Amino acid sequence: MSESPSQPTLRVKGRLMSASEIERTLVRLAHEIIEKSNGSENLALVGIKRRGVPFAERLGKLISTIEKHPVDTGVLDIQFYRDDLSTTDVRPVVTPGSIGLDVEGRDVVLCDDVLYTGRTVRAALDALFDHGRPRRVQLAVLIDRGHRELPIEATYVGRHVPTSSREIIEVKFQEVDHDEQVLLVERVD
Repeated sequence: MSESPSQPTLRVKGRLMSASEIERTLVRLAHEIIEKSNGSENLALVGIKRRGVPFAERLGKLISTIEKHPVDTGVLDIQFYRDDLSTTDVRPVVTPGSIGLDVEGRDVVLCDDVLYTGRTVRAALDALFDHGRPRRVQLAVLIDRGHRELPIEATYVGRHVPTSSREIIEVKFQEVDHDEQVLLVERVD
């Protein structure tokens, strides 16, 4: 009987953020976005599927509450093999689809859970510009773990977490994972 290739074993090294720490970080980021955008008048938040979507939606609700003005949120569907989880294919594949809002001339904040090599964000920018020409695009991430392969930097960062190449950041959102925390895990070969 032949064995199938085994997946790497992952060991949890520690919890980086609890549910309450995630919530406090989102509140801080919402205030930073409002301050840097001079309010929310022309603002749109676009979440990169998968965990960028609840991130964008939560930020949108917080900003709407603070500003007492609704903020549009949308979804950018990018199906890809994540650079930090797979070595078989590191090129993101963009899937055409509706974002759910008009980006033309708007101040767009692209939202993702973890910034790593920058390849996902680069593909997301290509996809975003296929939907129109925003006035300005900024990037918000919950975790920036370094190891950039492209010259991409987030405007809004929840937390900087330097990692080794064997370490992985796992963001868990209630909407996707039925759990709420950020974990640092390590590949054990």
